[in-house]
Amino acid sequence: MSGNIRLLSDTLAAAKAEGRAALIAYLPAGFPTVDGGIAAIKAAFDGGADVVEVGLPHSDPVLDGPVIQTADDIALRGGVKIADVMRTVRETHAATGKPVLVMTYWNPIDRYGVERFTAELAEAGGAGCILPDLPVQEAGLWREHAEKHGLATVFVVAPSSKDARLAEITKVGTGFVYAASLMGVTGTRESVGAQAQDLVERTRATTDTPVCVGLGVSDARQAAEVARFADGVIVGSAFVKRMLDAPDDAAGVEAVRALAADLAKGVRGQA
Repeated sequence: MSGNIRLLSDTLAAAKAEGRAALIAYLPAGFPTVDGGIAAIKAAFDGGADVVEVGLPHSDPVLDGPVIQTADDIALRGGVKIADVMRTVRETHAATGKPVLVMTYWNPIDRYGVERFTAELAEAGGAGCILPDLPVQEAGLWREHAEKHGLATVFVVAPSSKDARLAEITKVGTGFVYAASLMGVTGTRESVGAQAQDLVERTRATTDTPVCVGLGVSDARQAAEVARFADGVIVGSAFVKRMLDAPDDAAGVEAVRALAADLAKGVRGQA
């Protein structure tokens, strides 16, 4: 294990050693602007996030709900490019020393070039990539270059995943396993539900890799609920919504910091 994938693994292990789940925040690059997105990610870390996923805005984010779609649209209309995503990773990692991943659909990487993307992400200090729409059986080229550059390859599992499929995915994934708490798109939910706990238990039966749960967590109470059975709690739409609802960019950054602090209490059982 080399590079920032080790930092990611060490961060998740440190949270476990403290008897808690890690807090993983998601924020899109370029939203509301490139500089504004960087400020928001730094605020998430400052508030208590252990890891941040930087979203690569996409014109057809099929797995994302309306909140993240809105943010992606703002970023794309602002002209965000992959170079801006790399800058976001570089500056937030350099400022905090903490693990920063990119979450992206496969098409932008395929168009950009796998070798170029992985080399630039590693050079920027990125810890790896979450690839929600890349099937494991088609991931050979990506995995080859990710491994060469010391990047984690995080695959997504869902409640519909059969046990044999879970084993196939966890055999080749690295960093952590992203367990989608329910079927459907991203967004906040009233309840994260029992499906998530069952999925974590079935996934853990196939691997020692940490299992982190996303989709639906929006407040400290839900974070505490998920933290009781998962290695990490992933929150995205709730952060983005706070920024969308803020009267200005500075207030949005402060709202991100406040939510991260609240969620950090949740994963520590202090909510």
